[in-house]
Amino acid sequence: MSILINEKTRIIVQGFTGKIGTFHAEDMIKYGSNVVGGVTPGKGGQKHLGLPVFNTVKEAVHQAGAEASIIFVPPAFAADSIMEAADAGIKYCVAITDGIPTQDMMTVKSYLRRFPKEKRMLLTGPNCAGTISPGRSMLGIMPGHIYIQGNVGVIGRSGTLGYEAADQLRMLGIGISTSVGIGGDPITGSSFRDILEFFESDPETKVVLMIGEIGGPQEVDAGVFAKDNLSKPLISYIAGLTAPEGKRMGHAGAIISSAGESAAEKVALLRELGVTISSTPSDMGKTVAEVLTKM
Repeated sequence: MSILINEKTRIIVQGFTGKIGTFHAEDMIKYGSNVVGGVTPGKGGQKHLGLPVFNTVKEAVHQAGAEASIIFVPPAFAADSIMEAADAGIKYCVAITDGIPTQDMMTVKSYLRRFPKEKRMLLTGPNCAGTISPGRSMLGIMPGHIYIQGNVGVIGRSGTLGYEAADQLRMLGIGISTSVGIGGDPITGSSFRDILEFFESDPETKVVLMIGEIGGPQEVDAGVFAKDNLSKPLISYIAGLTAPEGKRMGHAGAIISSAGESAAEKVALLRELGVTISSTPSDMGKTVAEVLTKM
């Protein structure tokens, strides 16, 4: 088992024939992901990387049985691409694009809420590295070779810290069930809490590593949920212990704008909720290993 994607998941690439879309589609195909085609309006009927190109997502769903989509569309058009995927019946969408206007993402969130929960597309991102179920499928831009299959679930706002965690775990011989990047923008499709719910119901995942950062209440919300609803140990690293208030640190959402949003405050609150804390990024793998040995 894994969450969100596996070796059978039928994937399409939106922005398929563009330079970035082509580069990462090739990577996903090499990894073994079940990519069944892509979408570039006006190029329908052509072949690209040996796979069919469709004019619309609806065509890709009807003709290729697409279930999941990854977005490599410029920021000005990305929101429309996400909503098109939802309307066409895609079940899971990863938005890699960063720089999508906040107002556009508010429109996307409002649009997705129109669908009944059981038919609503799950969205992760924007501004994320994607999702990988090691040894099964990669729906993202991460270096697949550093991930090995195992029983640790990983959720993070930062792609790079996710790679660092995967590499540390690999060096210790510890594998990952699924790693999910939720994105670093102020408004994202899914929260830490949303993904924790999936990990709770996955029998393969034994522990979860949550990689957070300054800004917003998401990490603490996830800790509150985990205290009463997660039967598996939750480990967390919060980036930005030295970040000054009011300064944006890398991600658009990484800014301390109110009480409880600094790294120190989040760490203190999470500790109170029973979450195991990794104090530095270099200790993430070691902290997970220590928790696993106690199980």
